[in-house]
Amino acid sequence: MGRPWPEAEEMASSSPDAPCSCDCFVSMPPASAIPAVIFAKNSDRPRDEVQEVVFVPAGTHTPGSRLQCTYIEVEQVLKTNAVILSRPSWLWGAEMGANEHGVCIGNEAVWTKEPVREGEALLGMDLLRLALERSTSAQEALHVITGLLERYGQGGSCLEDPAPFCYHNTFLLADRTEAWVLETAGRLWAAQRIQEGARNISNQLSIGTDISAQHPELQTHAQAQGWWDGQGTFDFAQVFSLTQQPVRMEAAKARFLAGQGLLRQQQGGITAEVMMGILRDKESGICMDSGGFRTTASMVSVLPQDPTQPCVHFLTATPDPSRSVFKPFIFGVGVAQAPQVLSPTFGAQDPVRTLPRFQTQDQEQQLRQKQRDLEQEGLKAVRGLLASEGAPPFQELGSLFQAFVKRESQAYL
Repeated sequence: MGRPWPEAEEMASSSPDAPCSCDCFVSMPPASAIPAVIFAKNSDRPRDEVQEVVFVPAGTHTPGSRLQCTYIEVEQVLKTNAVILSRPSWLWGAEMGANEHGVCIGNEAVWTKEPVREGEALLGMDLLRLALERSTSAQEALHVITGLLERYGQGGSCLEDPAPFCYHNTFLLADRTEAWVLETAGRLWAAQRIQEGARNISNQLSIGTDISAQHPELQTHAQAQGWWDGQGTFDFAQVFSLTQQPVRMEAAKARFLAGQGLLRQQQGGITAEVMMGILRDKESGICMDSGGFRTTASMVSVLPQDPTQPCVHFLTATPDPSRSVFKPFIFGVGVAQAPQVLSPTFGAQDPVRTLPRFQTQDQEQQLRQKQRDLEQEGLKAVRGLLASEGAPPFQELGSLFQAFVKRESQAYL
């Protein structure tokens, strides 16, 4: 059954903690200052959610094997690409990432006239990771996503919370030569090819009449629903956008226009540094640092048009890009996971794996318990020292602080 939009609209517009942003950007010559495609995204998520940076090496898989995504299984392919992902730690997919072939993808939440269906399917973040693992170009990634969308659909809660929050997705896909904007409404979709200049997306439909590819039933479905009379040029955003936008999507429109303006100001001079500056812009709302949601991770990628040059992906692995360092990652021999940017795993006991989902103690609580236990060890050692009983050996006192710093770091692995 479809969930009536008014309920979702009320939840999105009345709650101060409702999701209200994510922003993706891409630039290519002549907008770029160098002969490269430059991709960027801010991921805005619940402020207490952990987002980790995960490296997954290329793999070979058994024919007929299955792959567990966040909620459902899909058929695995024989070979998967190496990927670097920035993802909420509780789910399988990712908010943004890149693969060894120089393909980058970011996704955004969107609501349209097409109802958000109940039940679990693939999250937009699952579709993003699957596309990175299975494609060698932005266009191939688009085909992967639309094929999986047709077969499995999209759905399931996108928050680690007993109260479900569901949405459809838009995507920005880029490689060394071009970019694609893919916007979905249930299993339906429209796509726009970008081969020059700059483009951005921000939690709303933005493809109008310039449609490069679309679902074969897109227009007939719109006519059947009475959203389009079949006359004149078909405008995807106009036909599928909600007649009355909720407050959060009106805010997204302002952010979208602000992003367009920031890109326009830098036309011909856009670099990785410029993109980082845009992601750090708080006046526009692109960089969030207040309320229940904030910018929890950011990414900028430089994809040189010269195939002999390496693609460079800058990831913060920390919240709020205005207070973070963009750290470079390059695929190559010797690449390995950085343990400092991973969160703990809980196996079969993870709240996302236990039905009903998200009812048990969450990861944040367990991590905080580890912190408190370690703190109690320190307090016990100090009490013993002051009471002159059971204190650490004298020679160990000088290294007590360093020892606990190391223990705390280990607690996050």
